[in-house]
Amino acid sequence: MSNLQRLDKVLANMGYGSRKDVKKMIKSGAVEIEDTVVLDPEMKIDPEVQSIKVNGKEVVYRKYIYLMLNKPQGVITATEDMNQHTVLDLINEEYLKFNPSPVGRLDKYTEGLLLLTNDGTLNHYLTSPKKEIDKEYYAEVYGRVTKSDVEAFREGIVLDDGYKTLPAELEILEESQVSKVLVKIKEGKFHQIKRMFQAVGKKVIYLKRLRIGNLKLDETLKPGEYRELTEDEVKALLNLL
Repeated sequence: MSNLQRLDKVLANMGYGSRKDVKKMIKSGAVEIEDTVVLDPEMKIDPEVQSIKVNGKEVVYRKYIYLMLNKPQGVITATEDMNQHTVLDLINEEYLKFNPSPVGRLDKYTEGLLLLTNDGTLNHYLTSPKKEIDKEYYAEVYGRVTKSDVEAFREGIVLDDGYKTLPAELEILEESQVSKVLVKIKEGKFHQIKRMFQAVGKKVIYLKRLRIGNLKLDETLKPGEYRELTEDEVKALLNLL
């Protein structure tokens, strides 16, 4: 099945500049298709089949990128901010030219798995409350977490604004004055896990996301490090659609 697209659109999407800049570049004779100089920005090409060169260098066509970031504390989940470091400040230019966006949000002091992609369909699917995609977190909680809390989470917790969460799964790993737990939720309200524990009289002092759907955090990634998803990881995510 052919994938015909306008040449200027392909190159703009690949990060070679705005559509206006790309048109100017093409008209200057800097672009070759199958080793032939092309001057028409509107020429239809199949970038998955035809070879493209810009200033003599081969263009490796990619429509989407998928990055797994182990988000560190102290950076915000945003694409830009005038005053604070964002997760995109951790990403190299070679990926930024694809204009990736974070999938969902982790608050400033939460660590762990954050997916960044320019695949808008997947982003929307994974963040839609209607899809009820599982997210798993490890938390350290000030206060003894008990079986009654496990039951309360299973029933759904009424938050400070009156909203009752969907049923959540709470597993106690270590019950003490600072309890260690795993939490699985199917939605992503603002500071949801922190507010759920607050509602049962406890305080989250450390929070780390471990999983989104079938995508698990690569524990070899140190906070602030990232990598591209493997082909199998991408397929597994796309199979959710």
